[in-house]
Amino acid sequence: MSRIGKNPIQLPDGVTATMDGQQIEIKGPKGRLRFTAAANVTISIDDRNVVVAPRGNSKYARQLWGMSRTMVANCVEGVTKGFRKDLQLTGVGYRAQMQGKNLSLALGLSHDVTFPQQDELMISVPAPTKIVIEGTDKQKVGQFAAEIRRIRPPEPYKGKGLRYEGEIVQRKVGKKK
Repeated sequence: MSRIGKNPIQLPDGVTATMDGQQIEIKGPKGRLRFTAAANVTISIDDRNVVVAPRGNSKYARQLWGMSRTMVANCVEGVTKGFRKDLQLTGVGYRAQMQGKNLSLALGLSHDVTFPQQDELMISVPAPTKIVIEGTDKQKVGQFAAEIRRIRPPEPYKGKGLRYEGEIVQRKVGKKK
């Protein structure tokens, strides 16, 4: 039995959910999100609650149960609060800036790396060494942050690179003389 899947999802005030077959659409103050559930899972909307249940007792249906519940809960959280990822740049000369709607990064490469702003995401640079990515879809926010981080992940000797805020980088001891 899924411990996560058993819990109903509370719909806060200002959030509505509608079903169309296996697709649930959630509308809220920050926008709307859709999730299409697998055929082995049923989603029902009761007064201000969304309940996810497996169809049958197969192993595959039970595997999808908790994941589907979490995906719907992420949609509800996304349209109410939204999601946010903070990235820090560590290193001499590493800096970020917004050039129009594009994010430009100077990361010690021979050229600046540019990322175009996506429609669903809000990118801001409050300081030259900090990048903030906000949006309603948790997957898109995390994927965009991972693509930026992949350019220059933190290295273990000096700790230079792009890291998530609060991320702990295991440091290695350098050469000894």
